[in-house]
Amino acid sequence: MKKEFKIFDNPRNIKILVWSLYIALGLLVGIDFFVPKHGYFPWEDKVNFYSAYGFVSYVILIIVSVVLRFIVKRDEKYYDE
Repeated sequence: MKKEFKIFDNPRNIKILVWSLYIALGLLVGIDFFVPKHGYFPWEDKVNFYSAYGFVSYVILIIVSVVLRFIVKRDEKYYDE
């Protein structure tokens, strides 16, 4: 049986992908210093406000989902009865 070769089977390709994502992230953060901002609120004009806002929102979403898991979770045999 012939094994199919996938692009992500090679660890070198994974390393290239990760480093290219790091470079893209660095470029986007660097560009943020030079792009003029015209926010409605004063804090929207700060450097990297939207990246920090997105990160904090993501962390809050994860924390809320962990807390809600204990509220919504059922026993394994809940539907068997």
